[in-house]
Formats: sequence, C-alpha cells, structure tokens
Amino acid sequence: MSIRTRIAPSPTGDPHVGTAYVALFNLAFARSQGGKFLLRIEDTDRQRSTQASEDKILQAFKWLGLNWDEGPDIGGKFGPYRQSERSDIYRKYAYRLVEEGNAFRCFCSAERLEELRKSQMKNRQPVGYDGHCRNLESCEIERRISAKDPFVIRMKVPQHGQCAFDDILRGTISIDWSQIDSQVLLKSDAMPTYHLANVVDDHLMGITHVIRGEEWINSTPKHILLYEYLGWDQPEFCHLPLLRNTDKTKLSKRKNPTSILYYERMGFLPESLLNYLGRMGWSMPDEREKFSLKEMFEAFDISRISLGGPVFDIEKLSWLNGVWIREEFSDEQLANRLYKWAFNQEKLLGFLPHARDRIEILSDLAPLGSYLISGMLQIDRSDLMTSHLDEEQIIQVLQYSIWKLEGLKDWNREEILSACNFVSTMMDLKLKIFLGPVFMALSGSVVSISVMDSMCLLGREMSLARLRHALELMGGVGKKKQKKLEKTFNDAVSSAFI
Repeated sequence: MSIRTRIAPSPTGDPHVGTAYVALFNLAFARSQGGKFLLRIEDTDRQRSTQASEDKILQAFKWLGLNWDEGPDIGGKFGPYRQSERSDIYRKYAYRLVEEGNAFRCFCSAERLEELRKSQMKNRQPVGYDGHCRNLESCEIERRISAKDPFVIRMKVPQHGQCAFDDILRGTISIDWSQIDSQVLLKSDAMPTYHLANVVDDHLMGITHVIRGEEWINSTPKHILLYEYLGWDQPEFCHLPLLRNTDKTKLSKRKNPTSILYYERMGFLPESLLNYLGRMGWSMPDEREKFSLKEMFEAFDISRISLGGPVFDIEKLSWLNGVWIREEFSDEQLANRLYKWAFNQEKLLGFLPHARDRIEILSDLAPLGSYLISGMLQIDRSDLMTSHLDEEQIIQVLQYSIWKLEGLKDWNREEILSACNFVSTMMDLKLKIFLGPVFMALSGSVVSISVMDSMCLLGREMSLARLRHALELMGGVGKKKQKKLEKTFNDAVSSAFI
C-alpha cells in the first residue's frame, strides 16, 4: 500500500502554527514511509474564505519548507485540490445518501433551530437536532420541494449503541451514538459541510492515514458512518494532542501569537520553528533537542508521539532559534538571511516614500524606521496612558481595534482607515485622539509615519500582535468585562448594517 497523507487548511484567516504542526507530522509520516503528502484547500465557507488567506497559507508553508507532492498550485492526478471547485462531486454523493435512505432533507428554519437550541439549554438537555424532518412522508417532501422551500441534507445517525474505532496512538475509542448529532452534509446553498467534503475527498484522493488534531475525535463516528454508507474502506486515524499555552490552556492568539507569518516577521528561522514543532509531543531516538527536517524524516516513528499536551513556549523556541543561528550559520550566511528578512530593497522601497520628507541626513532613517523591523516593542503601561483618555477608554480602544482589524478581509490603507474610523465613531472620539494609544502600541513613539501606513508596512500579524501586547500591558480584559465589551461591539456592528 502506498502511504498518502494530507493537510487541509481552511483559508479563513492567518496560517496557524497548529496547522503547521499537524502538517509537519503528516509530512514526516509520509516521507518516513516513502509515501506522498498533499495539500488541499477546504474553502467551502464562502462567507469567510478568501484568496488572500489561501495565498498566505501557501507562502507560510513554502517559507517553512513543508513541501507537498500534490496541491492547488502544482496539480496532481486527484485534483482539483480546492473544494470550491469540487461542489458537483459532493452534491452527487449527498443525493446518493438520500436516495439510499442514509440521509434526509431537513426543511427546519433557522428560527426553529434557534428556538430548539434555547429550549434544550434552558432544560439542560443535550443540544442538537431533534430529528423533526427525519421521517417526513414522501408526499410532504415532494410538496415542499415543489414549493421551493429551502432545505439542507442531514445524515441519519443510529439512535442506540456505540461507535468503536481504532486510533494509532489511543487504541480503541468508543463514543455513544446518542452524543452524535444528525450532521448537516449539504447546506441550503448546495455547498457541502466539512464532514461530507472531508470524507469524499479523502476517499477519492486515496488518503490512507488521517492524522489530525484531537479536537476531531468526536467527529470521527460521523466520518466512519459516511464511509460505511458509501461502501468505502476507511483510512487509519491518528489524533494528535493539541498544542498548549504555557499555562496548559489550548493554544490561542490571546495568549500566544499563532500566525506562522508572525514568526517569520519576528525573525525566527524556518529551520528552528520546524525543529521546535517537531519536538511537540515527539522526540528523536537519542533525545537530542536540535535536528533538521531531513533527520526527523529518517528517524520518524509515529508511535513515539506522546499524548501529553505539548506546551508551545516562545522562550524555549527563541533559545532553540539562537542555537541554530550560532551553530548552523557562518557570518556570510547570517548576513544573507538578515538581508532577505528585513534589509532588502523591496522593504526599503516600501518605507522610503513615507520617510523621505522626515529625514535631513541618512542617519535619521534608522531611528525613524527601527520599529518596522523590531519584534515586540519595549514599552510599558505608562507609555500608553495619554492626557486625553483614561485607563478604561484605552483598554476599549485597544480591544475594539483588535476585533475590528481581525475581521478585515483585505489588509490595506483604506480598509484599516475605515476600521479605525468605525471604532472611533463608535466610541464618540475624534480620530486623532483615538489613535493615540494605537500609535504608541504600534511604533513605541510619538513621532513616526502615519498609523495606517505603519500598519500596512508592519503587516496584519505584527500589528495585531503589538495591539494584543499593549492590551496585556493595560491589564488585559477578564471574561466578565470581555462579555460586556463584546455585546457593545457586536451591537455597534449590527446597527452599522441596518
């Protein structure tokens, strides 16, 4: 059997280090077995998927050196490798499931489902679909189809018993069918959900081993059921432990930068980042800390993965990065990396149009633009306090800005300005006053080029990381306060669309 693994990211945001971690173990397993590794883009969420996000995923994986054998950019005999280009395939299998009695049309409105959810929560019942449309009479189904009532297609799930399956790392796992919802397979816009598209693609693309994060364990019975319904052999499953923050909570951007491109922008080496991710729950036979990708492939044994939650510690990553710099790079090689990273002509030309009117001698340029090639800035709480805004207002400025900027599909001057105008208007602040703490968080100074231009040059990942860092310097936002701020923010966003 030829081993085939895959990584299937969704292009709905910045490429995540957790995705790189899973991709690395899929790649390592495939290479250690002489198999193939493919990249598939799961872009069925038409509201949130963007080309810009897909481009960033490809850029980040290429920077890391996670090279795939088949994918949307290089093709392959099992393509296309974007799910949005495979919708006819999914519809065919969804309707086959209906015809064979393993799925059904559900005409329930969003309002009915929301009322059901509220009632279940109020009565402390398991939240899930109640099977309302599962046994509709055929004449009723035909009537509603003729009336062009919108519907989704849901899978039928056994109402009794258990689903037992084998996991490479965890042995046999059993989950009661009562815990499994009648999953929507095809949405009302005829686009598939993750679950249908995932199973269909993994089968048609010949995936032999599904290696993914442990958050998908509870979805595995749905996938196994689909394999059974469609008469296909299921792949082997392996669920990796989730990456954790240093406090053992699930890795999140609130406590740790999670974008791969952030680490590139910070000046981490791709070799050291892959090395560190390879240490997340796995170790070399001789337990050495530092190893190359090639060495990992040669020594890889999937059974050596530990199920303890691996801790992603930036201080440990920084130490390992320093080891790589000192042990693997000559002065000439390091100079070349530094040039490619921050001192190249492209980046200089991006900054000069904003700086040339502010300099009189060449040495003026360095202090003016140093923040653009720095990592996290050496500022403290007092730097963020201004005479115009009190502590609570500064916290609101930073938190609302983060939320609004996180939602931008395009990271350009116009979109950033629009986001800042929205939040300043929402807070009833003049834009100049509103931008005070934002400017300090981004540049660490009261004198530099404009906030909008700074954010464009810093990029999404570093801009948001610095704003989050500033928010933490102000004491952060607790759960209770966050709920209150979220309501105010969401109400403002909703009213903007009325």
